[in-house]
Amino acid sequence: MASVGRRLSTSGVHSDLRLLTTDEKFYILPAANPNNVLVIDRVSEEIRVEPSKIPIPAVASETRIKGILGIIKLISCNYLVVITEGIKVGENQNGFSVIWKVKKVELISYAKSTTHLSSEQSRLNNEYYLLFLSVFANNDFYYSYTYDLSHTVQRLQHLSPEQLAGSMLGRSESRFVWNAYMLSNLSSVEGTGRYLLPIINGFVGVEKCVVNGQAFTVTLISRRSKLRPGMRLFTRGIDSQGNVANFVETEMIVETLSKRASFVQTRGSMPFYWQQWPNLKYKPRPALIPSENHLDAFNKHFETQQIEYGRQVLINLVDHKGSEGELEKFYKNLVAQSGNPNLKYDAFDFHSECSKMRWERLSILIDRISHDLEEMGYTLMINDEKVVSYQDGVFRTNCIDCLDRTNVVQSMIARRALVDVLLKLAILNIGETITDHPGLEMAFRSLWTDNADAVSTQYSGTGALKTDYTRTGVRSHKGMLQDLTRSAMRYYKNNLCQGSIQDGLDLFLGNYRISSGEGLSVPSPLDDVKDWKYNTFPLVLLVAIAMFFANLITPAEYETSTLLCLIFWGSMVAFTLSTILYYGKDFVDYPKLATRLPSSMTRA
Repeated sequence: MASVGRRLSTSGVHSDLRLLTTDEKFYILPAANPNNVLVIDRVSEEIRVEPSKIPIPAVASETRIKGILGIIKLISCNYLVVITEGIKVGENQNGFSVIWKVKKVELISYAKSTTHLSSEQSRLNNEYYLLFLSVFANNDFYYSYTYDLSHTVQRLQHLSPEQLAGSMLGRSESRFVWNAYMLSNLSSVEGTGRYLLPIINGFVGVEKCVVNGQAFTVTLISRRSKLRPGMRLFTRGIDSQGNVANFVETEMIVETLSKRASFVQTRGSMPFYWQQWPNLKYKPRPALIPSENHLDAFNKHFETQQIEYGRQVLINLVDHKGSEGELEKFYKNLVAQSGNPNLKYDAFDFHSECSKMRWERLSILIDRISHDLEEMGYTLMINDEKVVSYQDGVFRTNCIDCLDRTNVVQSMIARRALVDVLLKLAILNIGETITDHPGLEMAFRSLWTDNADAVSTQYSGTGALKTDYTRTGVRSHKGMLQDLTRSAMRYYKNNLCQGSIQDGLDLFLGNYRISSGEGLSVPSPLDDVKDWKYNTFPLVLLVAIAMFFANLITPAEYETSTLLCLIFWGSMVAFTLSTILYYGKDFVDYPKLATRLPSSMTRA
């Protein structure tokens, strides 16, 4: 990131800002040597950039901020969204480009008070406020003032001088800039470029390593796409534009003082129309969506992917039996129907092949794709000027969630690629592997395990499964117990918590925009009332359970009447529980804003 970093730094983002607030305006200026001032009128909402010599009222209160994320409209007014605290994640080998993680944000109201709101509007405004903040509680966001995190090393090399001279937001890869919507009003004003800080969602980890006396840095960056965002079970498959759920681009960068190598992989939901809406069952049956043009959306997806990454090696890790098996066959048939010579399909039944703790069988898959890995290569640069090689193609891996199985296989592919890179850079000696160097082994496993947990938490609400294998290389009974705990937590969150998180994402990304007069003359979707069963049956179930145990514990001796009561209340528990499961979709926390439960959904 050295000379490229220096090229980008000429049009980077201000790293330390003073926010001066008066009753009428926000004044935002660089803390050191300000050349101009960003002025936002809190009343007229006008935005302009003024010379730094403009007079600023002495009564202005001052706050130091780390960056501007944008503007969001809630019920009461617009809010300025700023970063107040960041955590340093790491820096490149030269120490020039530093990467930060968002730790704390603040929403600053344009309005001086909320007295203009009715009690109903005030309640709704507070709900939207909390929904917005929930996005930061459930996601990891990263930024850099000098390095464009939205681009891979290879994409950065293809930027024109004109793009490099522009703002970081202007040249960024839009798929991965999660605050682009919030920055839209600001970015349309001339001169604001260096004030606007793009952020990515996903994971960034940096490890400093020394092997055979040579120092280098391994950086892992996972960029989660904003184009079909959402939570597990609510967001599956593809849309009409060819965007798939849970699409993540993961880049591994190896950097010495003079050389830099990059290897990229992708993951994403199976690229056709299918759904798996939660209904209180532990594993809702995934199903194809009928009456959709699957092939058209499939082709759109891979046309875009080929432009971005080249040829595609499609690794499908779903089961080959049951409902997953039906999706696997459909995916395979779509590849054949497309007639695309740049798609190579490789199905590997992960659960069947690795059953009974036989995880060493994963080597079958890795050996099978080793020739593709060799042909694909990686991007390699010397002194950030001479490009020795470009990566030609990408591995696109998926399982049903694109989380647990996917991360295990991606980490194994990355391990092979890392060995190749380190041999090329003459850091490893011929015949050596990563396991010969415990420090490097630990760093590599730590990066990929942390990556698994971060991406999994963002999509499913819990850390990843099977991370004992990623972290230690061994599948253990302790790891299986951890998986059981996390699976139970996923069940709870996917059914009872994720709808509101999905709403927060839709509000954050601008997929839902608050209407003028909402809560007054316009009904709010947040007030969508649950069916009567939502409160009635859980209450009956709790009463039945309480009465059953009261009759079980309190009697000194069991008489016929006591046994009849036990039978009655036990039957009530069973009946009520079975009714709740039958009407499961009526009890799930479904989204209320932009993502809606399809009317065609059945209770199956």
